[in-house]
Amino acid sequence: MTLDRAVFIFAGLVVLASVTLGHFVSPWWLLLGAFAGVNMIQAAFTGFCPAAMVFRKLGVPPGAAFR
Repeated sequence: MTLDRAVFIFAGLVVLASVTLGHFVSPWWLLLGAFAGVNMIQAAFTGFCPAAMVFRKLGVPPGAAFR
């Protein structure tokens, strides 16, 4: 698994968790999904992604997007 795939999987899990928690617990959890979306947009423009930094430190090999 490359760093790109790890970041995409993590972002997808955060969005799914946000929707699930927003439905069953409180609508305020939808803000977590909004945060994930905003973070993905800013990472596309700046190349800075905190999740990629964490996965890199965990030893996940780099992919094409996050070097």
